[in-house]
Amino acid sequence: MGLTGCEREPTPVPPDPPVDTVKFVRLLESQTLKSRILNRDISYAVLLPKEYDSLHSNYPVVYLLHGWGDNETAWYKYGLIAYYADANASIPMIYVMPEGFNSYWVNKYNGNFSYMDMFVKELVPTIDSLFRTVKYPQQRAVMGFSMGGYGALILPAKNPGVFKTGVVLSMSFRTDQQYMNESQDGWNSQWGSIFGGVGTSGTARLTDYFKANSPFYFFKLPGDISLNGQNYFFDCGDDEESLSETNDALHELLRDLSIKHEYRVRNGGHDWDYWHKSLPEALKFISSAVQDIPYPNNPTPVSVGATVPSERFFSEQLEGSEIEFKVTVPPAYLSDTNHYAVILALHDRNAATQDKESQNLLSLLNSDMVSSKIPNSLVVEIPLQTEPVTAEVLKQIINEVRIKYRTIADSKHTILLGNKEAGLLAYELIPECAYMINACLLFDANLPMDAAATNPSISYYLDICDEGINYTGYNSLYLSLRHNKLAHEYKVRQGTPSHESFLNGLNESTGFMKTHLRN
Repeated sequence: MGLTGCEREPTPVPPDPPVDTVKFVRLLESQTLKSRILNRDISYAVLLPKEYDSLHSNYPVVYLLHGWGDNETAWYKYGLIAYYADANASIPMIYVMPEGFNSYWVNKYNGNFSYMDMFVKELVPTIDSLFRTVKYPQQRAVMGFSMGGYGALILPAKNPGVFKTGVVLSMSFRTDQQYMNESQDGWNSQWGSIFGGVGTSGTARLTDYFKANSPFYFFKLPGDISLNGQNYFFDCGDDEESLSETNDALHELLRDLSIKHEYRVRNGGHDWDYWHKSLPEALKFISSAVQDIPYPNNPTPVSVGATVPSERFFSEQLEGSEIEFKVTVPPAYLSDTNHYAVILALHDRNAATQDKESQNLLSLLNSDMVSSKIPNSLVVEIPLQTEPVTAEVLKQIINEVRIKYRTIADSKHTILLGNKEAGLLAYELIPECAYMINACLLFDANLPMDAAATNPSISYYLDICDEGINYTGYNSLYLSLRHNKLAHEYKVRQGTPSHESFLNGLNESTGFMKTHLRN
């Protein structure tokens, strides 16, 4: 019997391999611009929005400027710009990081290296031609740190038809006096070579070119192009070697001239740890600016938490006096036998809302104890009243509290704070009361213009809104603390003075309070 063969299925033919598609890459490193103005290649990097490849929209552009000795990689290697942009910018934007050498982002005084011309006339048009940008000044911002902070100021100030917004982080620049005090070698290499006058000293260093590029001069000129409605945001740490003095002096000048700007100071120095903490608000500011949305005048008010129960709240009157004060004991006070640190709160209240303001102050401090932001402490609220609170009165209050309540009878566990006029009172009491406390916290205090400090036993916490009216007194006291090498923290926050802003500032001072309640 013969075998019949089965017809085999044809061997399947594999499909053609897929055509390779170019994967979308957000971070474009090692890009090059051939500059005719500088007669050399300029390196730059670009960070594109996550949706750039899919939405095909046009985007605002943020130019990110590096510091002295850095290059175009600084912002993505150390600044982690992709992370911070995704987390904090409210709209997608293109970020361009150019190589700036040690140019200070300006044209060199002698015309040998016209970096700003290259930036404005070659780099910006190149970016606009290669990427889907919105080609309008309102949609362009500049942000930089250190030398790049100066660049982030000077580029919009001198080119308002190209850039509308400048975010200035730890700006490296000098007041006239600082400029003249620079060492000869340092000044020759870092400043004189850019702004002219190498080898000179004293006022000879203040060349016409330096003045033309100094914000301490051009902001004073009526009708100057730096006053064309740009959005300026400044941020600098209080531990900077000298730049915090420069930045604070510029803030004072801008306030004197009523030039709108945002200004922030926090505890910190000249490093990425500080700038990373700056970026969330800086990017929110840019997001608002490029959309032409007014930036909020004030931050969100802090939640004060639950009202202090009445059994932990006591009204007192100083024996033999009309002086009244309130004592709030900490949560565990009624169930233990411990002794506690003391917070002396001199309180300037609005007459129409004084009870509510007292309640909010005590509730906030109580909430901070419950959450362990500050140690469990007695809070002694001393409102401003008809009879003045003198050093002798404060001493009597402290003694009565120590007799009647379980406190740690030691200045190392006692702090004093005050707001507005009560802040001025706290400042004025320090010379006679320094032995009673170890720290003084001032919130939008009505300080004198020549405020100063000399006592090494007191640590100061200075807190003021950037729209606060007492900026001159704060600047004076800050400089005094720095120059006398006294312990301090300095903070300038968003907003206008109010009781809510006082509570916001108080809530942000918990780290300082915690340290000085546990000395």
